[in-house]
Amino acid sequence: MSLSKNKLKYIRSLKDKKFRSEYNTFVAEGNKLVSDLLPYMKCQLLVGTEAFLSTLHTLDVEEVIEAEQHQLDQVSFLKNPQQALAVFYQIETDAEIDFSDQLLLALDGIQDPGNLGTIIRLADWYGIRHIFCSVDTADVYNPKVVQATMGALARVNVHYVDLAEFLEKHNNIPVYGTLLDGQNMYEQEITRNGIIVMGNEGNGIRPEIECLITKKLYIPNYPVGDPTSESLNVAIATAIICAEFRRRSF
Repeated sequence: MSLSKNKLKYIRSLKDKKFRSEYNTFVAEGNKLVSDLLPYMKCQLLVGTEAFLSTLHTLDVEEVIEAEQHQLDQVSFLKNPQQALAVFYQIETDAEIDFSDQLLLALDGIQDPGNLGTIIRLADWYGIRHIFCSVDTADVYNPKVVQATMGALARVNVHYVDLAEFLEKHNNIPVYGTLLDGQNMYEQEITRNGIIVMGNEGNGIRPEIECLITKKLYIPNYPVGDPTSESLNVAIATAIICAEFRRRSF
């Protein structure tokens, strides 16, 4: 079966959040990314070259289309298209779980898809299974976010919530935030569980969320007090703080 114009139009439409929400699906591209997601997520459509499809064994896919490379080039969102593209169903997440014994991430208005995807990948690396995002955070199913997760989307649950309401509801859990007026994170007591809040790339954590933080942390530069950049990229800051939390949990 070849890639029809209707299928091509459908796949291309999923670049827009409006249609991703309407169809409850999203696109993943690339041999490794598609292969990594197939065992974990329900696949509506798999499009691949003969060479790629021959590498797969058992497939639980609603529809498989063998396509020529030029067809994949035509439908791809990537600058350098690969041999595989898949349309997966979005995951239904349950925010009503007992999180009291876990380490969680909360993202307050992260806008850059690359940052969000990288943070999801970091969460996967550090064994953080749930991320709670404010409703104005970038869409997790944006193709650029999906690409940046490198398959971590299969193992990390991303929830969109009223962040202030969520933090107020879970006020029995320590809430940490990275802020310029915080205390040196290496000198503070931290717990194995809790919620780590990371703020918007330009504006940081908004006031209504900051007031719910129980311990403000600061990532010091080196040497301390020397002139330096104003701040760290939010994904890099997330990596540093998650590494410190996990280091102390061993």
